[in-house]
Amino acid sequence: MPPPLDFLFPHEIGAQLIYSFVIIFCSLMIYRATKEMYELSSYKGIKYFRMSFLFFAIAYFFRYFINFFLVLFASPEANIFSGYIFLISLFVFMYSSAMAVFYLLYSVMWKKWNHSRQKIYLFSILSAIIAIIGTLFRGIEVSLLLNLIFLIFAFIILLIAYKDSKKKHKEKSLFAIYLLLFIFWVLNVIDILLPKFLQVYQILIYLASISLFMIILYKVLKKAGSD
Repeated sequence: MPPPLDFLFPHEIGAQLIYSFVIIFCSLMIYRATKEMYELSSYKGIKYFRMSFLFFAIAYFFRYFINFFLVLFASPEANIFSGYIFLISLFVFMYSSAMAVFYLLYSVMWKKWNHSRQKIYLFSILSAIIAIIGTLFRGIEVSLLLNLIFLIFAFIILLIAYKDSKKKHKEKSLFAIYLLLFIFWVLNVIDILLPKFLQVYQILIYLASISLFMIILYKVLKKAGSD
């Protein structure tokens, strides 16, 4: 028997839709606003920065899709068809999220890491491994350990990039925003894999994530307008 109409669009779905729409909108606006900046400068850092937000948009689209399935079906994997769609959506979400983080790190480290296609292939392979582990092993211990390792890696890379920067005072706030973005990205991933683990803080996580994306969008639009 199909679920009643009022069950298809409960308040959880509405909140998730608004949250996902705002993040996707900000990400695509950042991607679009930096297009001309990259075309004029051909600066590789801008290219990778753009790509990171394209992947963020993809990730948050599938994040909403996953949440829709979790609300619509108490256990999506109980049904073979919905189970496959759920697992594919989860894999794409995890893969796109990891690629977004790798690209964002690459945008500040591309000179030190030597720009090459091999790096992109490596990021893709690592993202696929992370996505497979996150999809197949969704226990609390594995999820927390995987995301903690990734967060520590991102923090170390940002710290190295900050120390090597010649404009530390100017870029201090940017690196702080990136670090917070990574932290809330990890919390969003954990929120998908373990929905009840952060339920109490869900709204705060959503508001903080939206604020960070809007700050980055504001900085990008301001930079694009001044060029």
